[in-house]
Amino acid sequence: MAVMIGIDPHKGSHTAVAVIAAEELLGKVRVRACPAQAGQLVAWAAAWPDRTWAVEGASGLGHLLAQQLVAAGERVLDVQPKLAARVRLLHTENTGKSDPNDALSVAVAALRSTTRREAIADDQAMVLKVWAKRHRDLSRARNQVACRLHAVLCDLVPGGIADEITAGRAARILGQITPAGPAAQARCELAAELLADIRHLDAQRREVKKKLATAVKASGTSLTEVFGVGPVIAATVIGDVVTVARFPTRDRFAAYNGTAPVEVSSGEKKIYRLSLRGNRRLNHAIHMAAITQISHAHSQGRAYYQRKLAEGKTCKEALRCLKRRISDAIYARLRADARTKGPGGQLGSHSVSRAAGLTPRAPALRASHSRAQGQPTIPGRTHAAHAAARASARKARRAT
Repeated sequence: MAVMIGIDPHKGSHTAVAVIAAEELLGKVRVRACPAQAGQLVAWAAAWPDRTWAVEGASGLGHLLAQQLVAAGERVLDVQPKLAARVRLLHTENTGKSDPNDALSVAVAALRSTTRREAIADDQAMVLKVWAKRHRDLSRARNQVACRLHAVLCDLVPGGIADEITAGRAARILGQITPAGPAAQARCELAAELLADIRHLDAQRREVKKKLATAVKASGTSLTEVFGVGPVIAATVIGDVVTVARFPTRDRFAAYNGTAPVEVSSGEKKIYRLSLRGNRRLNHAIHMAAITQISHAHSQGRAYYQRKLAEGKTCKEALRCLKRRISDAIYARLRADARTKGPGGQLGSHSVSRAAGLTPRAPALRASHSRAQGQPTIPGRTHAAHAAARASARKARRAT
């Protein structure tokens, strides 16, 4: 008898509920979060040898427990919290918010899901994810300190500092200030402390970048061959994707990272709008790669961006097209890396294209765009020419 065991993990305890395929309850248990937590759960579930564990947030709060179960030889599924919440919301009985009900919702969500994501043991992708997160945290902290230093300097220097502040520039400015009173002296001392914080954070970021570069090189990925993708972006992508087997097509990958537009059609009107869904860390990483390509005149991405502007698209629309192009290039690299058993997870296609060599299948942002109408974009054609071509195609179809 196949049994699904749903787990609602917490910091201090974990609640598990076992159900069969008909969603009938077999049993439940609660264990304290301790070194023996996985062993206690496995011992409790020994009566059901054909069992599968469904852990809510196996890549988040339930990560440690999921890894312990995987190490014990158990099959573990990762259930997103929003899926379990939907099951609980639509359930007709026991809709109250409690740990057993949450665990039951996790088990039911795993049973009903058509695309199950299995938890795997931590590998090189997790190493990259750890250091990429550390780099993001240090960058946020540095930005906060820099903003505070800007605010203090506005009280010391007329107009403050207009551009981005650096440790060297701030030190030169502070060296030229002569405090006129105890308040100004206090502000100068505060600015000096903030400057020391910036220097310390800059040193930490440099060390993390070195570790990231070493880890990315050890992973054997080819993502860094895409123009604009450095070790930080490559580590962010690999750490969040983990296995490219999750995405059967590049369109699914684009939907996951938010570079594919979403359809908001009604009736005969077909409309596509900017997607605010998906993994925003991945979206930001692709955005930074696109900005890097645009800022270098010799890059193929810059030429593609200029071509889109010449076709009548706005700067933002052209940037979104380039981001989708880069998403496709990253997906192709991940698939190619998977063939050599690098980061990526499954055997993929042989096709490896650079950012300017892939044509997205998904429509652009409006129905007036060429891809939204089902026609490829041809440089030099106006919208009227595209409309005439579509009318001719419709007449040909009717004739046949």
